[in-house]
Amino acid sequence: MYVNSAYLNNSLIDFKDKSQPLIVGSCGTYRLLTRPKLPTHRPRGRIDFQLLYIASGKAHFYFDKDEDTVVTAGHMVVYRPKEPQKYVYYGDDKTEVYWVHFTGSNVTNILRSYGISDDMRVINTGTSLEYTRIFKQMIQELQRCQINYEELLVLLLKQIFISIQRQMVKEYQSKNVFWDREMENAMQYFNDNYNTEINVKEYASSRGMSVSWFIRNFKQYTNTTPMQYIVSIRVSNAQILLETSNYNITEIGNIVGYDNPLYFSRIFKKQKGTSPSEYRKQRNIL
Repeated sequence: MYVNSAYLNNSLIDFKDKSQPLIVGSCGTYRLLTRPKLPTHRPRGRIDFQLLYIASGKAHFYFDKDEDTVVTAGHMVVYRPKEPQKYVYYGDDKTEVYWVHFTGSNVTNILRSYGISDDMRVINTGTSLEYTRIFKQMIQELQRCQINYEELLVLLLKQIFISIQRQMVKEYQSKNVFWDREMENAMQYFNDNYNTEINVKEYASSRGMSVSWFIRNFKQYTNTTPMQYIVSIRVSNAQILLETSNYNITEIGNIVGYDNPLYFSRIFKKQKGTSPSEYRKQRNIL
């Protein structure tokens, strides 16, 4: 097993210090080569914060009782003060982990400012040599203790926070692009096929989405459900036909997707407050 670590003032005891907004207390790395297992169990947690980066392999974390959460390379784990800690690295997984402990008077707000909310445990950061470079530099700074090294340690840790935030923003934007595209596709499909029988569940399934996820996100995107959106298109087009054509009410209902003229009239009145025939009369149309 390869180990390289360093501690502020050469003290292995975790500490809480509020003299500065952010203070790095220790930093290190583990790389399992021959050792079969490396467990850590702190039932009462620590009094400082901890950030672990899985650089390669994977690690097993137990956040909730004995439920095994496998965290793979390209993720970081955050522990806050007094949170129980239980995790295991296995040699067969070829695990390589970097870690840093930190404290200060404003840590929670600093984490929040970089998008790391209070409920975050596992963060998808992606694998990057830049992370390992920063961790290694922090280890060296703690070992060499050159002038202003405490300040540099804080800057290096914040650099990690910035990288995490950029990755989260990138993920969010990617998800938004997918989400926007799917909702636009759905709107276009409904516009193109509004006068046919549309099964929302079948449409969602054809796009690889659960119907509940699709309806929830469509409503968030358009402020209306898929069926309400389809009905609004039908009624709007029925209005146009009532105002500009000689078609009778039954024909207009058929054109916009309703085979039953009574049902069409009921839907129209519910949406517009008046029946199709009354709507036509009110506007003195044909």
